[in-house]
Amino acid sequence: MFPALEPELKQETLPDPYEDFMYHHLQYYGYYKAQRGSLPNSATHQHVWKNNPRYLLNGSFGKREDLIPDRLQKEKHLWPSCLPSTVRRQTRAMSTDSLMLSSPFVKSRQLLYDDIGKVNPHLREPRDLFALFSGSELLQAPRWPIECEVIKERIHHIEWVPPQPEYFYQPTGNEKIPEIVGEEKGTIVYQLDSVPTEDCYFTSSRVGGKRGIIKELSVSLQGPEDNTLLFESRFESGNLQKAVRVNTFEYELTLRTDLYTNKHTQWFYFRVQNTRKDVTYRFTIVNLLKAKSLYTVGMKPLMYSQLDASTHSIGWRREGNEIKYFRNTAEDGQQPWYCLTWTARFPHDRDTCFFAHFYPYTYTDLQRFLLSVANSPVKSQFCKLRTLCRSLAGNTVYLLTITNPARTPQEAAAKKAVVLTARVHPGESNGSWIMKGFLDFILSNSPDAQLLRDIFIFKVVPMLNPDGVIVGNYRCSLAGRDLNRHYKTILKESFPCIWHTRNMIKRLLEEREVLLYCDFHGHSRKNNIFLYGCNNTSREFWLHERVFPLMLSKNAPDKFSFHSCNFKVQKCKEGTGRVVMWRMGILNSYTMESTFGGSTLGNKRDTHFTTEDLKSLGYHVCDTLLDFCDPDRTKFMQCLAELKELLQQEIHKKFKELGQDIDLERSWSDISLSDVESSTSGSDSSLSDGLPVHLLNIADELNQKKTMYKKKKKALKSRKQRNKQYQRHTLMPESKLTEDAPERAGFPSTLQKPPAFFRTSENASSSMMKYEKSRLNKKEKPGFTVSCDPKRSTNPSQEPAPSVKPSWSRSRHPGTRGSHRTAVAYPSLHVYTYP
Repeated sequence: MFPALEPELKQETLPDPYEDFMYHHLQYYGYYKAQRGSLPNSATHQHVWKNNPRYLLNGSFGKREDLIPDRLQKEKHLWPSCLPSTVRRQTRAMSTDSLMLSSPFVKSRQLLYDDIGKVNPHLREPRDLFALFSGSELLQAPRWPIECEVIKERIHHIEWVPPQPEYFYQPTGNEKIPEIVGEEKGTIVYQLDSVPTEDCYFTSSRVGGKRGIIKELSVSLQGPEDNTLLFESRFESGNLQKAVRVNTFEYELTLRTDLYTNKHTQWFYFRVQNTRKDVTYRFTIVNLLKAKSLYTVGMKPLMYSQLDASTHSIGWRREGNEIKYFRNTAEDGQQPWYCLTWTARFPHDRDTCFFAHFYPYTYTDLQRFLLSVANSPVKSQFCKLRTLCRSLAGNTVYLLTITNPARTPQEAAAKKAVVLTARVHPGESNGSWIMKGFLDFILSNSPDAQLLRDIFIFKVVPMLNPDGVIVGNYRCSLAGRDLNRHYKTILKESFPCIWHTRNMIKRLLEEREVLLYCDFHGHSRKNNIFLYGCNNTSREFWLHERVFPLMLSKNAPDKFSFHSCNFKVQKCKEGTGRVVMWRMGILNSYTMESTFGGSTLGNKRDTHFTTEDLKSLGYHVCDTLLDFCDPDRTKFMQCLAELKELLQQEIHKKFKELGQDIDLERSWSDISLSDVESSTSGSDSSLSDGLPVHLLNIADELNQKKTMYKKKKKALKSRKQRNKQYQRHTLMPESKLTEDAPERAGFPSTLQKPPAFFRTSENASSSMMKYEKSRLNKKEKPGFTVSCDPKRSTNPSQEPAPSVKPSWSRSRHPGTRGSHRTAVAYPSLHVYTYP
């Protein structure tokens, strides 16, 4: 079939054209950076093509499905949809043999087509060469939108805890408010090219971002005496757009908005070089959008020196004086801007330093951590890492399943689940540090960690929005929307991360109880750490959703503030993770808010949080879980009693403000908690902007299909409707035979009234349905039969037996599986049974 290939098979020293092509193809897209000699010589395998024609049609590596190990990685083959309908019909009409031998569409699954169906000799980017955890260097390189320029340097920071507490800045009242002059009176020393705003939307991505040579955006130094700072932010999580030099040591900075939007400027992270020691610099960010900020109550920016890190192992530290947060008078007419100004002194000459809103935690940082877990022979036994889905840009969203192997299937089925997620808002890196502290502890060999792995199955999504983290967004994904307002979305392709997370939890709820859901966030207006929950109206579980936060405040009294917690469900928050999961049936559903600033409580009062403080809260979450599930319910009942007392005081205070009297001893528990609870309008949240314009039509079409599907499946409910349906499908065909004879004989055709058995059948059906509904809705009252660590029992008389293994009672709708019930005969023509 290929006679020209025969001589080449004998001469193995000749270069292989296929190898040459694929080498350049992979190198072009940034997937292959090794030496040329490491590639296998594919010429020795070309004889397979000769003997197996299947490979000619489907590619030299066999069928495409063989290359995709996971169904989540399968992608739709888009090339037929790009062809005109006539070409598609001609292609389908071709026989297999003629297609292999003479068709121009050979191997067309990888070829790109233009609008008129003409073949473009350019291969589509290989999208299945992702996420191989087989070595320390085989990490998935972050994928950027093709509009983004990315520098080649790898940015890495060491972890370091300051030996002394870092106190809040104490305003003196004499802080200077600089005049904002802009580029008209200053000199632009750094400026990104045009960045995508709300008028654009994400189209495609690639490793390394924009193709071509990376431009030098900083100004060129005129000599060794030139003291101009050199700015850069084209690295992971960086987001500086422009720097203007307005004085010798004074700079005005403009932050880049979240991609494909015109807002959400709060997070900042950038690099400066060519520093001078013992000189006071002033930096002013001119386009912040929040009217309130922790910078007004003493929060300082973070600074990192590479020379200090390499010579003294000093990492991120709070730095800044003359800190002032004020309104910018030079507004754009659409929305007010706010400015943050501060002064700083660099520790070394010609150093490389970084400034950040909070301790950065990038997608690459997460991958390094997950790689260490996957390569650990111990941790990998009880921590399974897999791909939950791909983000909009094609980055991997990881899912960790953490639990000790069960001895029996019954023990495995009895375990309850805990779901934890973080970084749905990419600029809230505090969530990643709490998540890291949790993972460090739950994956350790601590007895408490082992006990938790015996009791629970932990489902962890450590980074929900990797695209936003990579590009340096504050709140949005590459869809240009806040993902924490779209948990009810039906647009799987546009919001894949939260769509798959919600469905993962939905499947989990079908097989076991989810005891707790918590999404880790950051807060830029309040100090301390606190939870937002949901208010349960059921009197059976009244105030139960507040027990876990109260216990957490007792375990971390110098960090966690119960009085800052809120449990009101507002209409504008219906699309958030905590509300959607609560509506799905998770009683303890929370958003954990950790401040960008620090603590106002206990021994840590008026000090900034460090990464160690946040990681310790991850441990306290585990510690509180054990208290919450302790079979000795003393702590639980004490917290319930305390909550009732606190609620009485709150109700009394509320009615006193209104000038009304109430008998707290008799009727206080009948008052709706939503009337007492203050709103979370002062939270760090953003209102939903709705869907982008280019997605509205898609959403409408999906909603219409969903509505039509529901209408088709909708059961007839009324007796009258069921009688009509029965007449139409059963009585009418039978009566037609007798109906024709009287008509032919000249007698009018009449339909008699429905027989009496319809009413009997209706009652039988109704009673059977009610029985099934009540039986399926029976649930076990909350109770725990697990044996916990003896040190956690407050009552010494209830010590668990040392040989008893943890076990959970589980009631899974008795009789619905594997049981055969005798059908009950009712006085009707039909017996209604339900599987």
